[in-house]
Amino acid sequence: MPNDTVLRVTERIIKRSADTRDAYLARMRRAAEAGPARAHLSCSGQAHAYAGAGPDQMALATKSAGNIGIITTYNDMLSAHQPFERFPEIIREAARAVGGTAQVAGGVPAMCDGVTQGTPGMELSLFSRDIIAMAAGVGLSHNTFDSAVFLGVCDKIVPGLVIAAQAFGHLPAVFLPAGPMTSGISNDEKAIVRQKFAAGEATREELMASEMAAYHGPGTCTFYGTANTNQMLMEFMGLHLPGASFVNPNTPLRDALTIAGAQRALAISHLGNSYTPVCDVLDEKAYVNGIIGLHATGGSTNLLIHLVAMARAGGIVLDWQDFSDLADVTPLLARVYPNGLADVNHFHAAGGLGYMIGQLLSGDLLHNDVKTIAGDGLERYTQDPKLKDGAVEWVAGPKETLNDKILRPVDAPFQPTGGLKRLSGSLGNAVTKVSAVKPEHHIVEAPARVFHDQEAVKDAYKNGEFSEDVVVVVRFQGPKANGMPELHSLTPILANLQARGLKVALVTDGRMSGASGKVLSAIHVCPEALDGGPISRIQDGDLIRVDAHEGRLEVLTQGALDRPEAVADLTGNEYGQGRELFATFRRTVGAADAGASSI
Repeated sequence: MPNDTVLRVTERIIKRSADTRDAYLARMRRAAEAGPARAHLSCSGQAHAYAGAGPDQMALATKSAGNIGIITTYNDMLSAHQPFERFPEIIREAARAVGGTAQVAGGVPAMCDGVTQGTPGMELSLFSRDIIAMAAGVGLSHNTFDSAVFLGVCDKIVPGLVIAAQAFGHLPAVFLPAGPMTSGISNDEKAIVRQKFAAGEATREELMASEMAAYHGPGTCTFYGTANTNQMLMEFMGLHLPGASFVNPNTPLRDALTIAGAQRALAISHLGNSYTPVCDVLDEKAYVNGIIGLHATGGSTNLLIHLVAMARAGGIVLDWQDFSDLADVTPLLARVYPNGLADVNHFHAAGGLGYMIGQLLSGDLLHNDVKTIAGDGLERYTQDPKLKDGAVEWVAGPKETLNDKILRPVDAPFQPTGGLKRLSGSLGNAVTKVSAVKPEHHIVEAPARVFHDQEAVKDAYKNGEFSEDVVVVVRFQGPKANGMPELHSLTPILANLQARGLKVALVTDGRMSGASGKVLSAIHVCPEALDGGPISRIQDGDLIRVDAHEGRLEVLTQGALDRPEAVADLTGNEYGQGRELFATFRRTVGAADAGASSI
C-alpha cells in the first residue's frame, strides 16, 4: 500500500474530482452499453467506411473479430515520427493474424519544438496539443472502431492523443511508441558547443557539425526532455506494453512490440475476453502514478501543464500543489541528461523503467491496484520484453541497477525529493525544476532586468549588459499573450552568466522545456502578465527572490506591486507562420495552472 502522503493526495484528488469524474464515467458507460459502434451504422455508411480497405473489405463487412482505428502522427520531417511510416501495415498484418482488421482512422499534426525554438512557429506549439486532440477526435468520430492505437511521441502530441483517447474513453487505447534514436555524441558535448557559440567562441560550422552528430537518425531525441517523459508516463500510467518505451526504432524487438500491441488492442476490445476501456485505465491512481514517475525521473516541466489538461479530459482535477506534495516524498532515482551525462539509451540499459517501477513499488510510492492494457496491477511493468522465435515474451526485470551512476535504488537515491516544485508568493504561482540545478543555486535574490521577448534578452547579452547578479524577467510569454512558447534558446546565455560566477535566475510566464537545465527558473508564472498578474508590475532594479527550498517567488521591493500594469505591443504575435490561424486559441485559452487548454 502506498505511503500516507501518496494516499492523502490521491484521496484529495478523488474528492475534488467526484462530480466531474462521475459525470464522465456515466457518459462512457452509456457509450459502452451501446456495443460495437459500426453495428449501428447504415449499410451505406459501412460501405463508405470499408470501400478503401482492400483485402480487409469483406472481413469488415462480414466478421466481428474487431477493427482497430489507427491514429498516426507520421511525417518524415521529424525523426521521432519517421518510423511510424511502417507501422500501419505492421498493425494491419498483426490484426489479420488474429482475425481482426485495422484502418488508419486519421492523421494528426506533429511539430517539433526543437525545430521551432526561438522562431514564431513556437507560438503554435502549445496550442497544437488541442488541435491534435480535436483531429484525433475527427478520425475516431466515424464510429467504426472497436479499439484504437495511437502512434505519437513528442511534446504536445502524446498529451493531445491522451485527451482524445479519453473523449472516446469507452474504447480501449494502446499507445505504440517509435523509440529513441541510437546514441550520437553526448548531450553534454552538444551543450558545451552551444554555450561556446553563444559566447562567440565557436563558429556556425562547428555548431552545425555538433548538432548533426547529436541528431543523426530516426527516433526520439536521446535527452530526457518532454518526448521521453511522455514515454515514461505511458508506462507508469499503463497505456504502453511493459518495457516498450525505449526500444530503438526499426529493430526486430520494436516490430514485435508493435505487433503485440496491435493484437492486445483487439484482445481488450468489447469483442475480446478482457474488455479494458481507457476510462478504466486512466483513473485518479494512474495519474498519481504518472506524477510520481515524473518526479522520480526528473522529468519535463511541460507535464505540469499537460497532465492537468489530460486529467481534466477524464473528469479528474489536478492542481500544482498535488505535484509539489508528491515531489516532497519521491526520491530522484535517475540521472539522465540534462540531469546527468547519460542519455535514455544508457538509462534503458541500466535497468530502465522496469527497474524503477519495481523500486518505487517496493518503497510504497506507487499504486499497484490499477488497470493497465497489460492486465491488472502495475507490477506487470517490472518485466522486460524479450524476443523469442520472432515474438515478444516478458521475463522478470533486473532487481539491481546495472549502473548506479545512472539509476539508483529507492533507499539510496541521487536526492531525497523529486526535481519539480511549486513556487508561490507575491509574484503569483509558478513551478521550477531543480533536479539539474546545483544546490548552491537553489536560492537567488537579485535585481530584476525586465524584457518582453527573448530576443531582447539576447541583444542585452551581446551588448555586455549583464555584469552583476540578475533575475531575468521575461513576461508577456503566457498562453494568452503569444501561445506560451518555450524559451529554451535562453539556456546557453544564462548558463554562461552563471559560469562567470554571477547569481542568475529566470522568471517568466512562458515555458522552458523538458531540457530545462542548470539555471534556476521560475516558469509558468500565473496569472500571466496579459491577465494583469503581478509580473506585469515589475520594473528594472526591483529585488526578486526565487527560493526553491521554501517554494517562494517574491518581489521584495516595497510598493512594486502598487504600480499600474505594464502594457506590451503584441501585434507582432498575431501574424506570420500561421499565427493568424490561432487567434481564437489565444482569446479562449485558460491559465497554465489549469492546463492552458482551449477545449
